[in-house]
Amino acid sequence: MAEFLMLFRGGDGPILRQSPEKWQAHLQKWVAWMDDLRAQGKVIGAQPLNNSGKVVTGTRKVVTDGPYMEGKEMVGGYLACKADSYDEAVAISKACPILEFEDGAVEVREIYLLHTH
Repeated sequence: MAEFLMLFRGGDGPILRQSPEKWQAHLQKWVAWMDDLRAQGKVIGAQPLNNSGKVVTGTRKVVTDGPYMEGKEMVGGYLACKADSYDEAVAISKACPILEFEDGAVEVREIYLLHTH
């Protein structure tokens, strides 16, 4: 079994927050999706990310506030999960609630596991 990282981008969270009922309904979809994956033993870890952050760049290690980018490019959270293949990981990602939004995206990346003995 391989491990995969899913990065969640985009979505209309700020618009949903204007309606507590819609926001709660959307959050319940996330809870149900994650609970299902946990019950299958697929979840390694998952968390939403704060919009603020720092970026360290180059050999001079310049630190700037960030990340500043368009909302659809901003990573809003992640899920590390187990799957038998890329195809299974992609199938898992297709049920993600962020895909209810036109600009919602899930980037699926295999985690390269270093084996040290």
